[in-house]
Amino acid sequence: MIRRFQRSGNGWAIFLPKPLLELLKVDPENDQVELEFEGDVLKIKKHKEEK
Repeated sequence: MIRRFQRSGNGWAIFLPKPLLELLKVDPENDQVELEFEGDVLKIKKHKEEK
């Protein structure tokens, strides 16, 4: 999947389609995500809160 950056306020955003959020099991209104970098690869995963 190829996406373009879009301006959002003073920054930049990548908008993710709903089917991708469903695959990640992410509710964008309630969940947080973690961003990890491995070299030039950006990984996005659902944040699991520690209890």
